[in-house]
Amino acid sequence: MAAPAGLVVIGISVGVAIGLLLAVCSFFGLRWYRKRSHLRQNSTARSSVSSLPIRTNGLGASIDSSASISSSISVNISDMPAAITPRSWWNHQNKDAFASNSGIPRYSYKDIQKATQNFTTILGQGSFGPVYKATMATNEVVAVKVLASNSKQGEKEFQTEVLLLGRLHHRNLVNLVGYCVDKGQHMLIYQYMSNGSLESHLYSEGEKVLSWEQRLQVALDISHGIEYLHEGAVPPVIHRDLKSGNILLDRSMGAKVADFGLSKEEVFDGRKSGLKGTYGYMDPDYISSSRLTKKSDVYSFGIIIFELITGIHPQQNLLEYVNLAGMSSDGVDEILDKHIVGKCNIEEVRLLASIGHKCIHKTPRRRPSIADVSQAISRIKRRRLTKEDTMSFAGGDVHDVLRRIENQQVELSSLTSIKERVQA
Repeated sequence: MAAPAGLVVIGISVGVAIGLLLAVCSFFGLRWYRKRSHLRQNSTARSSVSSLPIRTNGLGASIDSSASISSSISVNISDMPAAITPRSWWNHQNKDAFASNSGIPRYSYKDIQKATQNFTTILGQGSFGPVYKATMATNEVVAVKVLASNSKQGEKEFQTEVLLLGRLHHRNLVNLVGYCVDKGQHMLIYQYMSNGSLESHLYSEGEKVLSWEQRLQVALDISHGIEYLHEGAVPPVIHRDLKSGNILLDRSMGAKVADFGLSKEEVFDGRKSGLKGTYGYMDPDYISSSRLTKKSDVYSFGIIIFELITGIHPQQNLLEYVNLAGMSSDGVDEILDKHIVGKCNIEEVRLLASIGHKCIHKTPRRRPSIADVSQAISRIKRRRLTKEDTMSFAGGDVHDVLRRIENQQVELSSLTSIKERVQA
């Protein structure tokens, strides 16, 4: 009896041990499965975030300038899988989805090759790469910027430009009409600006010299474009690379702001921004603090104002001349561009120079907003128009009025004599 009882005890013990072992295995197996499932979900979510552009602007999103995108999605590069680089971003994602998100049409390499006559119609060379003139299948004339392999700008700037210009629309911003990512090439397609850059007109021999009236209008056009970026776009956009080379002129000499590769949406969290821009135009406070604000664009615009007045490039000691001229109210007369000496209203020049000095104030908070700058330049423009109307009235119009008065007096005399004869 003892032997069978011992066997029963042993059997029960073995069964319990096996049961416990199975329970432990099941417990750890379930934990492993849940952990793996959680990691897979995190990986999928992270991949989906990294695949989204900076902001969504796809189907159902308005491209009207008054209804800009209000929802933005920040892409944290450190959260991206190590295998996905900025360049491979284009290769791993659906380009058609990107096109719908940006709102900008995508063209094939063959389309651009045909439009540029196999890339033979070159217009110039920029920091981005070569620029070609092209005629699209719709007969629309455009300018095609090709990202050079040795370009200082790159994939990030290319994406920024496409995504920003997908939602920014204003008459004083150069319009992006398409882009191409094909056969390892990255191209931006803009509306064609037949009169080139402001820089070329100010500094290139043989280019048409801008009159004072044109320069004043260019300043006003630029201010309107920046004002839209700062006050009209939601969220506001800081251009970060305003310079005469990035101001393009259309066939009627209207000015438009171009090149948004370095642009950045304004943030209010106090974070510092990596230094980007062009020497001579960069805000000294931005250089020293790395804090980017809208007043940095105002500073750059102030430099452009003095370029228009003096015809001196910022990299040719422009600020030294400006600071010396600022010591007296008429100091700007001494540094006026020789092409407009004696051909401009010197009072208007001094007024514009006063605005420029306020824009380049060393303390950002002391600088005016671009809206105030735009209004001030508009007042100069209205002053000119009012004066022209007054002069016109004082000239030919006055003679017309005098002739009408004389004619009325003759008619009145005739009527009086006729009345007297009738009464007689």
